[in-house]
Amino acid sequence: MTIRLPVPERHPSVRPTTWIVPERIEERLGLSLRLASETFQRTGSFKFRAAFHFARLAKANHLVAASSGNFGQALALSCRMLGKKATIVMPDRASRVKIGAVKGFGGTVELTDTDRTPRREVVERLLAEHPGSRRASAYGAEAVILGNATLGVEIGERLASWPEERRRRAAVVVPIGGGGISSGLVLGLRHAGYPEVPVVAAEPAIANDAAESLRREELVTLAQEPETLADGARVPRIGNRNWAILREGLSGIVEVPERRIAEAVRLLFHGANLKAEPTGALGLGAVLTDPERFAGKETVVIVTGGNVDPAVYIRILEGASTPEEVYG
Repeated sequence: MTIRLPVPERHPSVRPTTWIVPERIEERLGLSLRLASETFQRTGSFKFRAAFHFARLAKANHLVAASSGNFGQALALSCRMLGKKATIVMPDRASRVKIGAVKGFGGTVELTDTDRTPRREVVERLLAEHPGSRRASAYGAEAVILGNATLGVEIGERLASWPEERRRRAAVVVPIGGGGISSGLVLGLRHAGYPEVPVVAAEPAIANDAAESLRREELVTLAQEPETLADGARVPRIGNRNWAILREGLSGIVEVPERRIAEAVRLLFHGANLKAEPTGALGLGAVLTDPERFAGKETVVIVTGGNVDPAVYIRILEGASTPEEVYG
């Protein structure tokens, strides 16, 4: 399964990523880091890159998607901008902030108890109830991956400005859930002329289907959606198209314990004055989990989003480090 190139140019509606030099974090860890933050992207996460590109190309006027929140928000806003309708299937335990944001951007929300009814079943029902509608995959569609690849191109453009010796030591670490942003980065860097730059994925240790897939060299599916702090990674498996790219394109996956995810959220706040959601902090969590892997590297840490429920964020900043402590 291949992805057709070229990667599209970043649309004017898509904001460029924000580069941050986290000097206090560098000093603490003894590493050279650059943050590429998508927290200032439209709707607060990288998902707008993917959703807007998909919605622009889709011929259907009604798009249906399953999302924990970020893709749903991005698709809702994209459809509103393009004069289309979006229906988002969300877990009933999803962040109230994200549910409210989807509605605020004009989307219709369908909640489901994922322990009883998987989101994909609700999506199938809605597609049957609305002839002419189309499914929008949060990570697996070709247009979604190529929309995300624009971030990889931006990173490649930044690498091009670095001295050659520094560029040779470059590495990128990125969260992985369904594989949309990680596979897009691989393609984008390849398109920008930097296929040799290692891309390391960061995955919650209790939601490690991607890591298991890489170890076994075949797609692994979890029995149910894991209750990780990183709600954007609560998917049972990565997509087929994503897997086709990542099985060869990733240099490795770091499995991040929940306490390291929470620590990364706090460190981004205190050390970089940056609000990140737990999924968005996974990349820094990987650095905290396995700092030796990034020693001597010029590491670009992708901070994928900043949409976090205020109550959850406060609990994490106050020291809560596990789902039980955060969600009660």
